[in-house]
Amino acid sequence: MRHMHDELSTLPAPVISQDPAEYRKALSCFATGVTVVTAHWQGLDWGMTCNSFASVSLEPRLVLWSIRKAASSLEAFTQSGGFTVSVLSNQQEAIARQFASGDMASRFSGVQLQRQVSQRQRLTDAMAWFDCQLHQLVDAGDHHIVIGQVQEFGWHEDAQALGFCRSRFGRFEALSA
Repeated sequence: MRHMHDELSTLPAPVISQDPAEYRKALSCFATGVTVVTAHWQGLDWGMTCNSFASVSLEPRLVLWSIRKAASSLEAFTQSGGFTVSVLSNQQEAIARQFASGDMASRFSGVQLQRQVSQRQRLTDAMAWFDCQLHQLVDAGDHHIVIGQVQEFGWHEDAQALGFCRSRFGRFEALSA
């Protein structure tokens, strides 16, 4: 039987640095899922790719994500009163890339969407989605943490999540027991 200590002793020495680029590399080692977050503000649809999505609370149903204060869409996401999160499947890497750059018209172009009662869009083929009212904004460094109270949600049981780790897309696989 191998002990945890034996496994740790074979790892290379950690990189210790104050360099912001090195800090980003270290953060990228944390694997996440990938989402598209949308808002509807001043009659327009807004959307962006996001991997900072997380659950906050089951009662009440709260979720969070973060947005850079320098983002061109900051006002739309913080002033519109809510947002919708679409969790992407491993078949939707192209959509993740599409919503990561370009103008809003090109981000939504050709994507199958469903307008919610809230007027926000969700991706029709998303593996899960959460339509949220804005609950709280938390000022945090160069970002705002956006907390929403889930009003409606849904999911598809047969979909597999799109993953993101070390600046690359991938998929999650279950380990054998």
